[in-house]
Amino acid sequence: MSEADALRQKDLLVQDALSEGFSVVRVTTPDAIPFAAERLHRALEDGHHATMGWMTDHEDRRGNPRVLWPDVRSIVMLGMNYGPDEDPRALLERADRGAISVYARNRDYHDVIKGRLKLIAGRLAARTGAEVKVFVDTAPVMEKPLAEAAGLGWQGKHTNLVSREFGSWLFLGSIFTALELPPDEAEADHCGSCRACLAACPTDAFPAPYRLDARRCISYLTIEHAGPIPQEFRAAMGNRIYGCDDCLAACPWNKFAQSASEMKLKARDDLLAPELAELAGLDDAAFRTRFAGSPVKRIGRDRFVRNVLIAIGNSERLELVKVVLARLDDASPLVRGAAVWALGRLALERWEVERDARVDAETHVSVRAEWARAQPVT
Repeated sequence: MSEADALRQKDLLVQDALSEGFSVVRVTTPDAIPFAAERLHRALEDGHHATMGWMTDHEDRRGNPRVLWPDVRSIVMLGMNYGPDEDPRALLERADRGAISVYARNRDYHDVIKGRLKLIAGRLAARTGAEVKVFVDTAPVMEKPLAEAAGLGWQGKHTNLVSREFGSWLFLGSIFTALELPPDEAEADHCGSCRACLAACPTDAFPAPYRLDARRCISYLTIEHAGPIPQEFRAAMGNRIYGCDDCLAACPWNKFAQSASEMKLKARDDLLAPELAELAGLDDAAFRTRFAGSPVKRIGRDRFVRNVLIAIGNSERLELVKVVLARLDDASPLVRGAAVWALGRLALERWEVERDARVDAETHVSVRAEWARAQPVT
């Protein structure tokens, strides 16, 4: 293919992607992230991936796109704006409501983006005959370094992508193609001396700028972590029941971001500020119905209600004690344990009464450990 034809195909691809709702499209080469493998290896060696064992799987593929697919010659990086209509941190002041991360307030973005990527990539393949592959987050693709190399933005000190046009609010997807397309220039780092994102983290999850320790991250703890929330992070969670947007929302570049509602990614009304009391009472069927199509559904009812009970324990709302008491008899030990802690935070005298009545009959070691804590309110 001639240089002119390659440029024409790139222009057609970009226009197609924009018409499908993507906000920005750029192209890079598979050898454009030479330092990514080393950085990934360091993070894994330091244990910053916590229990996310999938990050160690196929580590070589993550660090080198050509290992993932030897025939790739160009990588198209696409971003979709999902910026909120207002600062999501405002919800943290409403202690009786649950804060769900902005990205999870509508349909699962994996489904939204992957469907559109397949359409775009399919049309590119039909026009050119070149083989294509599409990826959205779940594959071993280091999307943020590639997006930086393609010029969509740069990896900020919070390790997320930052765009001069869309702030910290971009969903990312990629199209690998055997077609050689003209690459775009990489974006430079524009963080400067700013440390707003680092200072905003409630749990000090950044051991250094540009490094994230997932073991301390509320997003990891509320989504990926399967067991009881570690004691030291429970109070810092506040009312965050799925993910955490603090470092993203603190980024000064967000002032340039356009509202995602213009892109038809507006949040579902029932996920903007749901009542903790209602969420704590969800059984498995009700949970599945409430979060149908949402990424929240993937963590399961027990893990979600665990998060809700931690939020209730942080709420200082005495009227929620009855909600907590109902969960002391829950079938899930994960939920029962979180209810024990929440009760101790809200009503210590009642906690002592319930402990004396229940601890001997409790069979699960993690729940017995919650009852055995000398100071449940810490």
